[in-house]
Amino acid sequence: MTEWNTKRLIATDKKFVWHPFTDMRDWCATDFEPLVLVEGRGAILRDSRGREYIDGNSSIWTNIHGHNHPHINAAIRAQLARVAHTSFLGFTNPAAIELAEAIVDLFQPNSLTRVFYSDDGSTGIEVALRIADQYWRLKNSRRHEFVAFQHGYHGDTAGAAALGAAAMFQVRPTRWNFPARQVPDSKTLDQISGTETAKIAAVVIEPLIQGAAGMKLWPPGTLRAVREWCDRTGALLIVDEVMTGFGRTGKMFASEHESVLADIVVLGKGLTGGYLPLAMTLVTEEIFSRFDGPVSEGKALAYGHSYTGNALGCAAATASLEVFEKENVLEKLQPKIEEMRAGLAKLQGLPGVSEVRQCGFIAGIEMADSRFAFDVSLAARKRGLLTRPIRDVVVLMPPLCITAEQLTVATGAIHDSILEVCEH
Repeated sequence: MTEWNTKRLIATDKKFVWHPFTDMRDWCATDFEPLVLVEGRGAILRDSRGREYIDGNSSIWTNIHGHNHPHINAAIRAQLARVAHTSFLGFTNPAAIELAEAIVDLFQPNSLTRVFYSDDGSTGIEVALRIADQYWRLKNSRRHEFVAFQHGYHGDTAGAAALGAAAMFQVRPTRWNFPARQVPDSKTLDQISGTETAKIAAVVIEPLIQGAAGMKLWPPGTLRAVREWCDRTGALLIVDEVMTGFGRTGKMFASEHESVLADIVVLGKGLTGGYLPLAMTLVTEEIFSRFDGPVSEGKALAYGHSYTGNALGCAAATASLEVFEKENVLEKLQPKIEEMRAGLAKLQGLPGVSEVRQCGFIAGIEMADSRFAFDVSLAARKRGLLTRPIRDVVVLMPPLCITAEQLTVATGAIHDSILEVCEH
């Protein structure tokens, strides 16, 4: 096992590194020792001091089949032996072509037929917004506004943040934002006047559950109701499956629970199994068909990133899809969902717990105070579980490969940590 100089690593991190969503004053405090994560296998992570932890939030909701999965490792090595990356602007590569076909085949025939690659969920949403906006311009329509839902989160790039992140994190809006309005629920859509409805380009929604809102569940039928409203009004439906995709809700995609087909779907996070940054925006052939000319005429989509269609990421994603099939991942997940439910039931009624929510293999334990959630997560770390709270909610979203025994340890760690924190 590699010997790590933990003290030096931490000192260097505090001197040079800026971490996301982090109070750097607290992080850089002399009495705070962050974990330096150096190894992983399955659902287990190891830090630089040799301590092991269950990856209770799937490395920020990305890891699907566990760390160091041999099939995904082999696929990346095989691609690396050929080439790591080539331009996707004016060129293509086999890994990206094969992945696009495999993903399209996961949806109903002749529904979502085209794939646009980007780097992560936020840029995938950014692509979706730009496509929708340009789609209506090409149709000479005055539709240009977007509707999202209160407490929703779709990323931090400027356009995506306009849908909710700016308000969620008390960031003042900028002039770069897309024109967007937020509504509390699907019923409120019917209260928008006909004049205003005619301006709406698309509605954006996280299906079944709002992640960064604190794992808040939508009432059953919400996604179906939004689809029907879009059908009546002509607005496009953009479904953000960045968090919910690839088995998290018990099906490959959350939209399947209500048999909804979106006009645009965004995938990210678990797309590569949690290995490499990659996202994709899928659209219908009708939308794609409008972009039938050169950039100089304002028709082709003038958007793209340097690492679009990255071959290593695409190879990892294809391998991840193969693992789903070879290891019967979704079938084996069903009893684990029930085991999680049983473990979470023991948290109901504990001191400091306001509500316990579950959607498939995603769980949120809402505490009476945000400080409780933070302290419970720290206490769970001492019991071998890594997770990160969302304000007053402790999140449990482990890799799908977690064993029943590890799942029992995870829910038990949260249970005992709640008692430790809240009884004091």
